[in-house]
Amino acid sequence: MVYKVKLDVFEGPFDLLVYLIENAEMSIYDIQVAEITKQYIEYVERMKRIDANLAGEFMVLAATLIEIKSKMLLPRRVSEDDQELMEDPRSELVQKLLEYKQYKLVAAFLEEQEERMQRIHTKPQEDLSVYTNEPDIYLNLDLVAFVKAFKLFLERKKTLEEVRERYRIIERQRMTIEDRIEQIKHLFIKKKRLKFGEILGGERTRQNVVLTFLSMLELMRQKAVKVRQHVNFGEIVITVNEKEMAAKEGNNR
Repeated sequence: MVYKVKLDVFEGPFDLLVYLIENAEMSIYDIQVAEITKQYIEYVERMKRIDANLAGEFMVLAATLIEIKSKMLLPRRVSEDDQELMEDPRSELVQKLLEYKQYKLVAAFLEEQEERMQRIHTKPQEDLSVYTNEPDIYLNLDLVAFVKAFKLFLERKKTLEEVRERYRIIERQRMTIEDRIEQIKHLFIKKKRLKFGEILGGERTRQNVVLTFLSMLELMRQKAVKVRQHVNFGEIVITVNEKEMAAKEGNNR
């Protein structure tokens, strides 16, 4: 019957043996068998006083260590050709210890992966057939046609960006119509009648023309000004309505 023993940091005889070797700062390839066997047997004797049944598994390895110790005390004979030494009695134990350490590292890695996977939550796979039923479409174009199509794409993209930029400018300036109205009112302090071109001044950009025109429409809605244009595409003349303008100023105050 096999027992799994765990006392303090030791799980089984090989775990104890590895601990003793590492604690003594020995190389696993050059184990001082006599010293390790003595420490190992002392530990097993303490175990037997606690629980003789649990010490059984450890006794098997203790017997192996004693056997190796005995072989190490014998003279080292050479092979028949007088060139190579006989096999080291510790070699089989070293191999088993190396395998044990490798398995222990793998077990620790698997335990870590298990803990990590327990923190990962998944959801059932969704049915994506509705998105995959459509066949892929491939463009059958030669290099010249492809370059031409790509150039057209870039031109359209540039035009779209310009339109968006103009739209943002106009939107930003629409928020300043009230400020533009105040500027126009200030012009009417000196003159009661102005031409649209005089109101524009030297800044005749598209954005300023639109902003000024919208401001004039708002003043007309408020009946603060009167606008006349005698002929199509002729000069627009704006006359201030002083009574309404004064009333608006009074209300604003």
